[in-house]
Amino acid sequence: MSVLPANFSALNSASALERASDLLNRSLSRLSSGTKIVTPADDSAGLALASKLDAQNLRLSAASTNVQNAVSSVQSGESFLSSMGNVLSRLGELAGMAQDPTKSASDLALYQQEFSSLQDQLRATIGGTTAQIGGTTDVTQPLGSFNGVALFGATASGGQTLTVGDTSGETLTIPDVNLRTGSMLGLIGQDSTGAYTLQLSDPTALATVNSATQQLGAGQATLGAADSSLSMTAAKLSVEGENLTASLSSIRDVDVATESTAYAKYNIKVQASTAMLAQANQDPAAVLQLLRA
Repeated sequence: MSVLPANFSALNSASALERASDLLNRSLSRLSSGTKIVTPADDSAGLALASKLDAQNLRLSAASTNVQNAVSSVQSGESFLSSMGNVLSRLGELAGMAQDPTKSASDLALYQQEFSSLQDQLRATIGGTTAQIGGTTDVTQPLGSFNGVALFGATASGGQTLTVGDTSGETLTIPDVNLRTGSMLGLIGQDSTGAYTLQLSDPTALATVNSATQQLGAGQATLGAADSSLSMTAAKLSVEGENLTASLSSIRDVDVATESTAYAKYNIKVQASTAMLAQANQDPAAVLQLLRA
């Protein structure tokens, strides 16, 4: 019995062509998309790790935003404290000049007018309710605010706590700078009629101003320390973000030079396999020629 043999050369060439075409298409997809992981099958473990790093990077980005906002808030507070320091310097100057026995009553009245005006500035900047700073109306929107949050009051927790990392335990607390107490309250406090409890003619006026200046200095030291901590934290987050981005790039991003070389290799294989398949398909034609002869 005669058997017509299968064209194994053509079958092998077709199989090689299919493999080379698949590799060529994958390489083309990587180059066109710019990523090594076109489908989960390309690197399932790498895809899982990249997803984890992506989530971590997003948390770090949120923490970095928190820190930058906190830096802006602290620096705003420092600016207000500096301005209030200038006001206190003038208040002390007025209190000292008021002790001059050669000053007339009209002179003292002018000093008192400026003294009260400066007290108004401090009160408007610090703010507070009538229960805290007296007076007839609450100062609910003080000038010393950042994004609607008063900078110089007290909070229940003693400070503002923000997340500064990708885990819940990484936090930083900015202590309160409460100027609604102590000597500063003595300067801005009013009675039930809206009159200031401290007048320029009071014997304790100069001492109160000096004490308030020390209180202000303590607040500046507090915010300065917080600013320094936030700056270091921002630098740390920046480095962590760069490292995460580099790790993600090594997992996902395609190496164009290497992949271009691979693409050229697979392209040559496809062309060679195509040529060999054509050649293998011509072999049976030779047998037919013999039969015709």
